[in-house]
Amino acid sequence: MKISNSVICIALGFSFVSTVMAHEGHVKNDFSGIYDCHGMDASEGHFMGKVTITLQPKHSKDNEVSYTYLLEVPGFGSYKGFAAAQGMDAAIYFALDDKTNEDYGVGIAKFYKEEGGPLQFHKYYFEPGYKGGNTGTEDCIRQEKN
Repeated sequence: MKISNSVICIALGFSFVSTVMAHEGHVKNDFSGIYDCHGMDASEGHFMGKVTITLQPKHSKDNEVSYTYLLEVPGFGSYKGFAAAQGMDAAIYFALDDKTNEDYGVGIAKFYKEEGGPLQFHKYYFEPGYKGGNTGTEDCIRQEKN
């Protein structure tokens, strides 16, 4: 029986595509959800906010997971961004829609769950251009999913 090279290539191609598709979106930890947050900003003081984290399955697999990130702070605005997580740690970029005051930065978050409790994270952030440089922390608790 003679099998042509094109048949072998097509079969290998289907095998590769099905393997990639089987892994796309399968993640070990999914941090998606809405979180209630309180923070301490070195320049602005205490603040409250809401964070929405949304999984990006096309760009996630296993222990390396991608997200969109939205922090809404009353009186300041909406900080849009994205996050890349590996295990229980995530790097987060965020920026206020208003570009005039350089209110943007990066953060590192540690996700954790206390026994029987909801998912939480603690984030440290740095804003290089805001008021000559700024840092802060946020502590956030995921709302229960209905």
